[in-house]
Amino acid sequence: MGGPDKLLLDVGGRPLLAHTLAALAAAPEVATLVVVTTPDRRRTLDAGGWLPTDRQIVFAEGGQRRHDSVRAGFEALERAVPDPAGERVALVHDGARPLVSAELVRAVVNATVEHGAAIPVVPIADTLKRVIDGRIETTVDRSALAAAQTPQGVRRGILRRALAAPEAAAGDWTDEAALLEACRIAVHVVPGDRANLKVTVPADVGQVARSVAPPAALRRTGIGHDSHPFGPQPSLRLGGTDIAAVPRLHGHSDGDVLLHAIADGALGAAGLGDLGRWFPAGQGTPAGIDSRVLVTGVVERLADAGWIPVAVDATIVAARPRLASHLAAMGAAIGDLLGLDRGAVNIKASSGNLAGPEGAGRSISALALVTVEQRR
Repeated sequence: MGGPDKLLLDVGGRPLLAHTLAALAAAPEVATLVVVTTPDRRRTLDAGGWLPTDRQIVFAEGGQRRHDSVRAGFEALERAVPDPAGERVALVHDGARPLVSAELVRAVVNATVEHGAAIPVVPIADTLKRVIDGRIETTVDRSALAAAQTPQGVRRGILRRALAAPEAAAGDWTDEAALLEACRIAVHVVPGDRANLKVTVPADVGQVARSVAPPAALRRTGIGHDSHPFGPQPSLRLGGTDIAAVPRLHGHSDGDVLLHAIADGALGAAGLGDLGRWFPAGQGTPAGIDSRVLVTGVVERLADAGWIPVAVDATIVAARPRLASHLAAMGAAIGDLLGLDRGAVNIKASSGNLAGPEGAGRSISALALVTVEQRR
């Protein structure tokens, strides 16, 4: 990588090694994690709270070579979780493979239980050349070749014997399968996963970051519209605020067309019908009901369905009264009702250009666009 410790690189707010541990802990077959690492990495994992809390965690300090580290980890496992019969499965996994899937872990475990030892492999896609002194000597037949991945599985009794064999001290094994092969122990293969990459060059970090990033929350936008004529009652109710010098709009409720439009837009965005479906005129929705109560009920129904409001853009059409001085108060009231910051609520007003009942001053209408987001 040509830089700092790659296992401690920040990827999506967590060290790379923390992603690997979380991926392994997501596999139900994994009961204990033995982390073979340096004291510095251990302190980082502990301090950040990056260790899985639903698995037994054991630490071991690694050696100069891979198989020294594997031996240290296996000995730590033997002490922490004794297995005299040697039938349990041990997996050895690269800390730099953070995208291992639970399905691949399961496949390796199942094959190890059946055959004694198993590793995942992927076919080699590139054409292979044997090169000597800067020139191609021959093309290598790749049909019988495969690239090894981890986790590599072996029954503990088999690995115990292999590590105690003279072959274990005689070679520098690049993976567990090579040691088992030297001990003439058959190793079964299962299909690997090309997504299970080993972070080796800087470009790999970007691929991991894209893979571990949480999916964008689902958002939807709905449209709401309402219109009411002026009635005989005093004090206009609009956008959850009162304007005393203007008559109230006529309707079963308090006639607040802006809140009604916003409520309809929110329900539509969440696919929950409209305001009349949830609050039909009758005993459950008494005459003159405060529309703020209706909006609160809509927010509760959104929450029950897994949605929250995130933005409102609305336009009021009215020749009377002049609304410019009231828009800020309406926006604040609507923000409070929906649990939104003021910047997420945009309320506009139009005179109606003397067109229709709104332009003639006989009614007020409102059109609202409401965006909702699925809760994580």
